[in-house]
Amino acid sequence: MSLQDRLDAFKEDFESGDPPYNIPRTIIDAFHRSTAALVASGQAERALRAGDVAPDFTLGGSDGTLVSLLDLLAKGPAVLTFFRGAWCPYCNLELSALQEAVPEIVARGASLVAISPQTAPHSRKSIRQHNLTFPMLNDAGGELAAKFGLRWKLSEEMIAVQKTLGADLEAFNGNSSWTLPMPARYIIDRDRVIAYSEINPDYTKRPDPSELLPTLDLLASRRAA
Repeated sequence: MSLQDRLDAFKEDFESGDPPYNIPRTIIDAFHRSTAALVASGQAERALRAGDVAPDFTLGGSDGTLVSLLDLLAKGPAVLTFFRGAWCPYCNLELSALQEAVPEIVARGASLVAISPQTAPHSRKSIRQHNLTFPMLNDAGGELAAKFGLRWKLSEEMIAVQKTLGADLEAFNGNSSWTLPMPARYIIDRDRVIAYSEINPDYTKRPDPSELLPTLDLLASRRAA
């Protein structure tokens, strides 16, 4: 089953109004309005994409280790996935799918890191729960996401909805900004040029990890030439 099939199956259950989620239609409609507004804003089209130069960064990992883009690129191309947080079931499904793809990514000489605004304790919990073998980096305040053009601020309506559902982003992220990254995936080549990009303002839509492989194959063939 593809990642999108898994996401669609979860979405159908979540939005049905039935157990175990029992989500009222008013909340589902609020999610839809928020997504439609982000799509209409055109922000995704303005984000960094293939052909642009990725900003350098150094972020703390869940274990406190500092990880820089230059360190990653010293080993080969870097796959970056920006996700919203451990409170997001769509993100958790994506992380599990990426974990399944780790052997194929590593076999092509690349590394994978996940980046979110959540604090290190929540990242450590994600790693344990999903048996992840790739690093999870803390983008405090979404500053790196902003440099990629991915950070956006939740509306007052969505802040109220998230609080109703128990997703206290102030606690998860350790700040009161109520901002999130649009889910995005990048392949950064060793010269920091973005070789692949996928940004979607609809958080329920995510590309299958297998879509990374043709670009990684191309980069590997160039290195071998």
